[in-house]
Amino acid sequence: MSNISLDAAEEIIAAAHRRAQQIGKAVSVAVVDAGGFVVAVRRPDGARPLTPDIARAKAYTAAVMQRPGKMLKKWQESQPVFFSQLSQLPGASMPILATEGSVTIKKDGEIIGGLGIAGGTADEDQVIAEEVLQALGYELEFAAWGVAGTPAPSASDAGKD
Repeated sequence: MSNISLDAAEEIIAAAHRRAQQIGKAVSVAVVDAGGFVVAVRRPDGARPLTPDIARAKAYTAAVMQRPGKMLKKWQESQPVFFSQLSQLPGASMPILATEGSVTIKKDGEIIGGLGIAGGTADEDQVIAEEVLQALGYELEFAAWGVAGTPAPSASDAGKD
């Protein structure tokens, strides 16, 4: 498994801060490696004090869950108890946040880290993350959650032949 380099993390952070400034926002940006370990975090002047921790949790989620946070929202809504327990697992170092601004970093088909942005609205955090990663040549397509193959029939499908 490859991991994102410090140079690449710094490039992403600088680009995210430039993009955030264009829309008048001071956002904290965190980049973690594929295992969820911090590579770099930056909180610019004017960003709220809690935003670096939120950005780290968003980046962690995107890396260890191997999907952007917004893809996890329906799962969280359908199984809130299970989802809340993920953060309590012995190996979990951060909360799992199914939200915007949490984007998995993928290059050449391989997950190499996670990006977390916090300080704007949910939509602003998401747009900044996606625009920056796309501009820098990272992939933004992820398969839907679940097992590949034909979905199992539901109870309401029984007897339909």
